[in-house]
Amino acid sequence: MSVPLSILDLAPVSAGSNPRQALRNSVDLARHAEDWGYHRYWLAEHHFVAVASSSTITLIGQVAAATKRIRVGSAAVQAGFHTSAAIVEAFGTIDAFHPGRLDLGLGRSAHRRAQLNTLKAPASDRARPPVRTENIVRDGVVVPPPFDPSRLADASRFVAALDALIPEGAKAPPFADQVAEVIALLDGTFTTADGTALHAVPGEGAQVEVWLFGSSGGESAALAGRLGLPFAAAYHVAPGSSLDAVDAYRAAFRPSRFLAEPYVVISADAVVAADDATARAHAEGYGHWVHSIRGGGGATEYPAPNSVPPLTPEQRGLIQDRLDTQFVGAPATVVERLSALQRVTDADEVLVTTITHDHADRLESYRLLAEAWGLRTARAA
Repeated sequence: MSVPLSILDLAPVSAGSNPRQALRNSVDLARHAEDWGYHRYWLAEHHFVAVASSSTITLIGQVAAATKRIRVGSAAVQAGFHTSAAIVEAFGTIDAFHPGRLDLGLGRSAHRRAQLNTLKAPASDRARPPVRTENIVRDGVVVPPPFDPSRLADASRFVAALDALIPEGAKAPPFADQVAEVIALLDGTFTTADGTALHAVPGEGAQVEVWLFGSSGGESAALAGRLGLPFAAAYHVAPGSSLDAVDAYRAAFRPSRFLAEPYVVISADAVVAADDATARAHAEGYGHWVHSIRGGGGATEYPAPNSVPPLTPEQRGLIQDRLDTQFVGAPATVVERLSALQRVTDADEVLVTTITHDHADRLESYRLLAEAWGLRTARAA
């Protein structure tokens, strides 16, 4: 039987629409996803861009209230922007209404102040370690060269966002320490540096699963393995290094009270339609949308099909890895590619993110994929 299939949602804002509608679309998609047999519905945290999931935990509560069975969670709460207590209390509040359905995913994107000097430095002064320049293909899975962050056209907006989200003088604890704090607050074993015991109310004892997210074979993957936590690898964002993240996680894994064996979720970007040509039409605009992120301006409103000019060679060069690894086509086409990704990574679950301009096209994409993956059949069994 196929592994479970889940959804990652950014609550994208389409050109001509607004954040209010994007949020309503997310809740609507979650209701359908539950009916179609998807296992989880996760929401991503992004700020100061044209996606509406910035207050991720608030939206998780709305999705949980609108559904009955599907697991709901974060992919991921950027821990450096929040105190551990605030995260646990918020999840504990939602769990009080919807016990046993929440996944608390933690990411370290916000723990990047150490990178600011590098990002602020002139491109000519940045160290650029040698990397391969050509795609490799592993059993049908494209693994492009890892993306070099120094290629960002303009990092000033990213730096400004970090400055706005983290108060002047504030310093987030190391990511490993913050993960330990979250677990201790959930367990009821948290103490301050001076030995004072504190208890999260609500939060302590909440039936929440803690996950870590990563896109390379670095700190997050190794930490998830050492702690014996489930791990999600972001192929959809970092296709050149996410397979390294899976390998690093498994190499570091130690059995724990959470898991006896490693548990891996692998993500992919996909657009499905009745036929390949229609799917390609629905995916138009994706390249410009990704370029808006890597170009330094942040994710723009998702453009309508045929509303953007062809990508220039320079634009395409900055995002070619993402174009090569977006799964676009008829159900059989996309299932074949997703199955190859699952097989190569030996993932226990596949997480799909789909962005189209029209909400109806996004719904149809997920519906067709669920049917082709056999979700309804598996649920009926």
